[in-house]
Amino acid sequence: MIHAYQEIYLSKAQSVLGDAFDYAVNTCRIDGSDFVKLFIASSVSKRMENGEPACLTGKSGIEIVRGIVLETKGQEIQTEPREHFGRSGEYWIGWAVAYYQWYSGRKYGDIFRVVSFEDLQKMYFTLHEADITKFADIMDARMKEFFSETNLKRIRTVYGLTQSELAKRSGVSLRSIQMYEQRNKNINKASADTIYRLAKALGCTMEDLIER
Repeated sequence: MIHAYQEIYLSKAQSVLGDAFDYAVNTCRIDGSDFVKLFIASSVSKRMENGEPACLTGKSGIEIVRGIVLETKGQEIQTEPREHFGRSGEYWIGWAVAYYQWYSGRKYGDIFRVVSFEDLQKMYFTLHEADITKFADIMDARMKEFFSETNLKRIRTVYGLTQSELAKRSGVSLRSIQMYEQRNKNINKASADTIYRLAKALGCTMEDLIER
């Protein structure tokens, strides 16, 4: 599986986003669902998705929150962080979501389209002591249910090509395209040359066609 960025940054990304959610909700008293919206709208979420070291390792969760609120609302937060012991449910939400974003390579916006802040609060009670891979498995199942169309079909449709037209442009057989879109063949196991030709014909990257 292709991960979002190098694993050496994962632990830091998890702790930073965990601290950010904890500080935003429990100290700054920002509604959790509202903070999710601010986070997704900010450039911070995109930089974290790309694994930018300056964002993942150069800032604390508190600095992340202050930057998000300043960027999205034009407001400065001066609230000092409270001393706390142990991990809060809000910390776990940020920590777990950061892991799944790295694991799946999906955008934070897509993740939060599938699970709300309230959904994650409910998951906390049963999953916070479980191995994080169990959370990832549950998220994978929800993602596949929500995004029922394959990436190939979705991108082809947006691009405005029929399956036959894509076959002619890419040189990939019509039958193969049909089977990839129907999930009868796993595009993740296709040759690099096949994925490259499809991506080139659709004006997207090879990674865009991979199913997470």
